[in-house]
Amino acid sequence: MNGEEQRETRREELVLAAYELIAERGFEGLRTRDVADRVGVNIATLHYYFPTKEMLIRGVLGHAMERFRTTLEPHGSPADQLRNHLRAVRRLMTDEPQLGTVMSELALRSRRDAAVRKIVNEMFDTWQAAMRGLLRRAAREGKLRSELNTDAVASMIIGTLMASTLPQMHERGRGAQAVRQLETLLGLSGRQSLQSVESSN
Repeated sequence: MNGEEQRETRREELVLAAYELIAERGFEGLRTRDVADRVGVNIATLHYYFPTKEMLIRGVLGHAMERFRTTLEPHGSPADQLRNHLRAVRRLMTDEPQLGTVMSELALRSRRDAAVRKIVNEMFDTWQAAMRGLLRRAAREGKLRSELNTDAVASMIIGTLMASTLPQMHERGRGAQAVRQLETLLGLSGRQSLQSVESSN
């Protein structure tokens, strides 16, 4: 392993340690000294990789977003990609409950911390743009109604997925139920589509 690979590995170890500590203790329990201790380095080494706590948080959010990006498959039709994304996020939240905890902690902290809010907003803007692009392509292919406001629908999808990570939603299956209903309303479930729902009313 060369020097650059070693530096990248150490950087990833520090990010993962911070991610785990936020999941275990909440954002308020995140101490950079504890992150360094968990990885087995001194605090000066941590500051070499992450001079500020905000930079470490950006790394944590980057890790979280990478987990979400794994659910966006680049093949298949836009409708298939969207359907697969919804189902993959649902599985991801079940298999990796830490992810929902970390996202929720950072979102809550962003209400009181402008630096964290800026980082979290950038992450959500990226996710929103990806969802909006998929929805627009699906509408062009006739898989979604063309008059749907794709920006609003993208917000609805993200809001539903984020809410599904809350313990009260996850533990009783409400989150999975909400995502399944969202698939149905968007006509992605293979069952009743939004068009047929409206035509029957």
